[in-house]
Amino acid sequence: MAAAAAGLVAAVAVALGGMLMAPGLTQPHGEGLPEEIEPEPRSREGIAAERRPPGRMDQALLLVLNELPEQGLRLATLSGSCHQCLYQFLAFVPPSNGSLRAPGTVLVVVDTQHPLTLQLNGSGGDTELCKLQYHFGEFGNYSLVVKTLSTSTKTVSCDLVINERPINSYLPILFAFLVYMGLFAVLIVSHLSMKINPVRNWVYKTLNPRETDRLINSELGSPNAADSASSDPSRPVWSAAPRQRLRSLDTFRGLSLVIMVFVNYGGGKYWFFKHESWNGLTVADLVFPWFVFIMGTSISLSLSSMLRWGRSKQKVLGKIVWRSFLLILLGIIVVNPNYCLGPLSWDNLRIPGVLQRLGFTYLVVAALELLFTKPGAESGTLETPCPALQDILPYWPQWICILTLEVIWLCLTFLLPVPGCPRGYLGPGGIGDFGNYPNCTGGAAGYIDRLLLGEKHIYQHPSASVIYQTTMPYDPEGILGTINSIFMAFLGLQAGKILLFYRDQHKQILCRFVIWSIVMGMISAILTKCSKEEGFVPINKNLWSISYVTTTSCFAFILLSLMYYLVDVKRLWSGAPFFYPGMNSILVYIGHEVFENYFPFKWKMQDTQSHAEHLTQNLTATTLWVIISYLLYRRRIFWKI
Repeated sequence: MAAAAAGLVAAVAVALGGMLMAPGLTQPHGEGLPEEIEPEPRSREGIAAERRPPGRMDQALLLVLNELPEQGLRLATLSGSCHQCLYQFLAFVPPSNGSLRAPGTVLVVVDTQHPLTLQLNGSGGDTELCKLQYHFGEFGNYSLVVKTLSTSTKTVSCDLVINERPINSYLPILFAFLVYMGLFAVLIVSHLSMKINPVRNWVYKTLNPRETDRLINSELGSPNAADSASSDPSRPVWSAAPRQRLRSLDTFRGLSLVIMVFVNYGGGKYWFFKHESWNGLTVADLVFPWFVFIMGTSISLSLSSMLRWGRSKQKVLGKIVWRSFLLILLGIIVVNPNYCLGPLSWDNLRIPGVLQRLGFTYLVVAALELLFTKPGAESGTLETPCPALQDILPYWPQWICILTLEVIWLCLTFLLPVPGCPRGYLGPGGIGDFGNYPNCTGGAAGYIDRLLLGEKHIYQHPSASVIYQTTMPYDPEGILGTINSIFMAFLGLQAGKILLFYRDQHKQILCRFVIWSIVMGMISAILTKCSKEEGFVPINKNLWSISYVTTTSCFAFILLSLMYYLVDVKRLWSGAPFFYPGMNSILVYIGHEVFENYFPFKWKMQDTQSHAEHLTQNLTATTLWVIISYLLYRRRIFWKI
């Protein structure tokens, strides 16, 4: 089945476009790219015996040879992904032995995920002798030769030599992509063949499939509104009338969920399938806000359906509170990462989490929608002073509440005094900002969580700890960021309003989606100044910054419009295979977390330092969950919360 890799098509295209290229080199004295040459016998004799392949993924070996007489060297490195960071001392290189004509040597391991800047200073550490930037390749073997070009001017050169070429660690992605695309091609050909009457009649006669099979393989097959009205809070109902369900919503949800499962299982141990260390975006940073967005869309459609069926607001509110409580409870008790620390107890209980944030976000957005909705607003019978804003103006009380929450987020983020930190600090702490604020990780967001929840009850291993070497615990699903997740869900709810207002007016719906996407994109451009680090409010998943919400919602509107056009308007795509996990999202999410370490989702690998084996295991586990959701759909089994 082509389930998992298809959700990664966009990321793979980016990876194959930029990462299969040879890395570049910048040197201070005009030397060219590193040459693949044999070392001089004088300088390398006996050193080859020291070399060994690096034992871990994303690493390479670097042999530093110091030919400077009576001059020791201090080698320091700086990762290209570490913004305004301090150089980190790596090794001391002894001086050469002039009498034996033997250079001083040291063998070090360097990171290959991001470009590195190597800095060589004199033994005193004050004088910089040379600096070069290079993107090392995985399992490569390199030599860095430091020698004097001119004794009169004391000019020092640093020459980087490739002794053994690195492997291409991205080939497994290309292979997996081709395999899944081949499977997709087979399924498409089979689907088209079924439209030929003689072929279809022969298949039905031979296999005698049940009616359920025909429904699933049909582009129109989906549970009706009555069956799905009481499902989980992220499941939409198009209208109270017995009409066709919007498959594009479940497809979008399923796509986000499939990528989320793949990322949580490890993503083949590739850095671009992990969360960004601090500012910026990777594939892993897109899926959670998309899931929140589509939950907001579902809220709009499902509440509209329930109210049209005549349910009282009091009963609907009770159902909203109960669903939120269940999501939060499941997040704290069932899906808690601190299980890896031992038996769960109050001492090591992580309070925030993904399901907890979903539950609280659902509670706030659904309650606002229920309490302030007006009869006739969704049908367009209410008069508005501006017809172009008829899907916005009737909901001005909700907008005021959301904008008030955003003002609170801005005030707390930029005005709250944090002990030992500058006001409005948005950095990672640690060695970032040149090491001036090592204990200020997350600024006000981290401070509020540590103050109200306690350091032991939040996430202990934030993504910034690897690159920025932070020591403070920080929770990416903390209290302050929940405000912006509410805003994200509200933008999704606005997409639902568009679907309700312009029901069956496909051109209007698509135009509104595009307009919203452009507006969100323009706001992001202003907030970020179209840069990763230099904007007013950088894109940051850890903080759930406002620019992060506007950027991911821009992509969400585009993606939803594309799926709506292909799946529900033109019916060129049934939504498979993402449609099936989208119909059982809560079950798949909780199931993949609970059974993560059990066979067949995980097994003992022969080579734990192989991207190929990790990618095979993670894609297999993700595909299995898609198959499970497909089988559950066939049997009309849906987990309702």
